[in-house]
Amino acid sequence: MEQMLNYISSYGFPMVVAVYLLVRIEGRLEVLAASINDLAKIIAQRL
Repeated sequence: MEQMLNYISSYGFPMVVAVYLLVRIEGRLEVLAASINDLAKIIAQRL
């Protein structure tokens, strides 16, 4: 926790929040991309 406070004081609150959100969203974006690719394959098979 102390390290996080050091980052906030060094880089600024907006930068830390942006990095935190990007890290959290990255995994969800990968899953979403895989789901879209699977859906495209299923649609192509049925046409």
